[in-house]
Amino acid sequence: MSSPYLPSPALPPGLTARAPGPEDVRGLAALATAAKQAVAGSGSVGEDEVAMEVAGPGSWTRRQLVVLAEHGPAPLAWVRVHDRAGGRTNVDLTVAPDLPGGDAVAEALLAWAAEAGVEVAGLRGLGGTQLHVSVHADDADLQRRLAAAGFEQTRTWLQMSRPVTSADADLPGPREGVVVRRVATHEDGMPVAKDLQTVHRMLEESFADHFNSYRESFPEFLTRQREVTGHRWDHWWIAEITVDDAPAGSDGWVPGGAVVSSVLPPDADGLAGSYIDYIGVHRLSRGRGVAKALLRTVIRDALDRGRNRVALEVDADSPTGADGLYTSMGWVTRYETQSWHKPVEVYGVDAPVPEARPIEG
Repeated sequence: MSSPYLPSPALPPGLTARAPGPEDVRGLAALATAAKQAVAGSGSVGEDEVAMEVAGPGSWTRRQLVVLAEHGPAPLAWVRVHDRAGGRTNVDLTVAPDLPGGDAVAEALLAWAAEAGVEVAGLRGLGGTQLHVSVHADDADLQRRLAAAGFEQTRTWLQMSRPVTSADADLPGPREGVVVRRVATHEDGMPVAKDLQTVHRMLEESFADHFNSYRESFPEFLTRQREVTGHRWDHWWIAEITVDDAPAGSDGWVPGGAVVSSVLPPDADGLAGSYIDYIGVHRLSRGRGVAKALLRTVIRDALDRGRNRVALEVDADSPTGADGLYTSMGWVTRYETQSWHKPVEVYGVDAPVPEARPIEG
């Protein structure tokens, strides 16, 4: 989706921009793969993942443009602006490696993305929004281009992975007073609304005191999760704990945490993995082994499904020391990413700019 109200980016001569369509999926996947390999030395971006953003559910909340040469079919750049939540707008920028005039293309697309962010905020009745870009720590070109466009690096994230082996069948279960169960489903396989609301509440309350925490509505949360290519409802779990002052009708058990995971595409060995999108432990449940119980549940599930790894992302400066927990359980850092932020304001709108609070994830 693009916007008829946004001006066209001021691209170098010979280049044009338009909203991408299904016909661009293959070329955009190749572009994203080339850009990823130029930075990381390996990896790929699948056509299914691109199709989700270009023409699937992921396109519904995004404004985006593809840049092409006037006489060439191959995409040269791609920018996406994701209206994630009130006060939070994600930006993704992909430019072909070694593209002549790549800096000028990036400058034009980032300026367009800022205008798109202003439009998003205005439609929400807000006085502004925070643009957020996730950058591979080794992507010096994108870091330089973001700095030139007024973005600032705000955080570093560890991208960690853990192998899944047959020995994981013997992982201990939860401590006494803790149980982990899968999100309940109806007979047709769709999840029960009450459990989805519980997961959302656990994550919101767990991250309330973390870096860049902000409130994401329940509908926005569900929409964003369903945009993930590897989304599966049966990869969501809730941890429950016993408490002395449990509400009437709870049988002494109350929610104490939750985890949302998804499917990673096959690696070079042809084996899929599991990814922990979010894990949250309510502050009243900390110290009772809830996090380990949830993590072990995902690991054992991955083993049962024949997967070979579980990956996750963690704040390098997590106030809960989560990276130490993951390391003790076998996770290792494969690479690092950075958060780059830029606030933009809506002029003429009588509404406050959302407080530039930290944003988790």
